[in-house]
Amino acid sequence: MGVKKLLALCRDLWSRMGEEREREKSFLENGSRVLEALIASCNGKPIPIRTFSYDELRWATNNYEQRHLLDYGSFQEYGCYYELYEGSFEGRTISIKTFMDPTLSELPITDLAISAKASAHKNVLKLVGCCLKTRLPTLVFESVENGTLAERIYAFDRDGAPRQRESMAWRSRPIIHRDIHADNIFFDQHDIPKLSGFSTSILIPEGETQVKDDAVWGTIGYACPTYCDTGCITEKTDVYSFGMLLLVLLTGQRACLRGTSDGPKAPNLINYVRERSEINQFVDPAILEGERGADEQQLQAVLQLAFICVDKDPETRPTMMDVTKELRRIGRSVC
Repeated sequence: MGVKKLLALCRDLWSRMGEEREREKSFLENGSRVLEALIASCNGKPIPIRTFSYDELRWATNNYEQRHLLDYGSFQEYGCYYELYEGSFEGRTISIKTFMDPTLSELPITDLAISAKASAHKNVLKLVGCCLKTRLPTLVFESVENGTLAERIYAFDRDGAPRQRESMAWRSRPIIHRDIHADNIFFDQHDIPKLSGFSTSILIPEGETQVKDDAVWGTIGYACPTYCDTGCITEKTDVYSFGMLLLVLLTGQRACLRGTSDGPKAPNLINYVRERSEINQFVDPAILEGERGADEQQLQAVLQLAFICVDKDPETRPTMMDVTKELRRIGRSVC
């Protein structure tokens, strides 16, 4: 072996050793933070979480090849902060969430801890495990191969068939999500809707009804105006976002209509609906078409529920449990 080849081999080995040292450092730092977050969110109860190696996830995605990219998330101030890839591991399809911005290092920790706590719920995207040897923890979830709710609302399928609507009831949880919107609801291989994206979620302390956070998170059009103004977070913060989601489902429009954004509190879709007196003037035609088209009575009931959820006064809004009961009542009334 020539001297040049030997030197190149030594440099390569040294580089790999350096990368492994960095991964071990990340493992120790991330591990302690994750453990602390799990203890805080799960009341000290142990939750078994599978750990994946760096190489296992790299192989599962063919080194994070772009064709495996399913989705990404962004905030206005920070740009893209995570990417979601489809992977294959031990004959099973998984979803791998990588976080990009080291200045937002608390987001993957929160996402992991809250997802672990809520994974038992049938309509929450199940956390499979994580890798702690990356700069920021990489999270592994169950398959989301059937896309997002947003894709079903805003797009036709490849055959040009009309969009279909799926009903989903959100149940009361001791977790304030803070970012409920159509892109954070995925469908698994059985077409069951799953809520995801717990990076900015927060727990209200036991015995309290609200918590204050100076960092305002959320998606334009869905974010509760009261929360944006005061930083105070209550259960009614998520109720507002869910009301906006109902309006999005009814109309097929975006929560913040294009070209009319006035920032995170822009109530454009609310105005759009209120300015139209007839159901057929704002309801997505896909809801009315077909043999299973909804009747006007059902649509009016959902509309009234949506409007009370987005009421300016948080005290007037229902609780999530009340929302669930009303959705069930509406469902029974048309059976």
